[in-house]
Amino acid sequence: LGDKVGITRFADCHLPMDESLAFAAIDVSGRGYLVFDAEFRRQYCGDYETAMTEEFFWAVCRNAELTLHLKKVYGVNDHHATEALFKAAARVFRLAFAVTGSSLPTTKGAL
Repeated sequence: LGDKVGITRFADCHLPMDESLAFAAIDVSGRGYLVFDAEFRRQYCGDYETAMTEEFFWAVCRNAELTLHLKKVYGVNDHHATEALFKAAARVFRLAFAVTGSSLPTTKGAL
């Protein structure tokens, strides 16, 4: 993203995956933080440990210096819920990283 000039910066979306619904919101803030609100019924989906979902997104947020909110709104199938969370995150990354202007979207120094 370089100096982030021209990016959209903020984005959010609800993403359905069969019976599950996930929500994601992002601020490409320069500060790595995650708000993760999802509980899973099982420890594993196949060989995948569901607890690793939150750990993965913490690592992304810290290293990419972005603020991300992820929530499993509802869903009973852990595979679908996990997939919805990842796809919602991917969607907000794409939306927030899109270059749509020529300035840095910030109010720093203006408020």
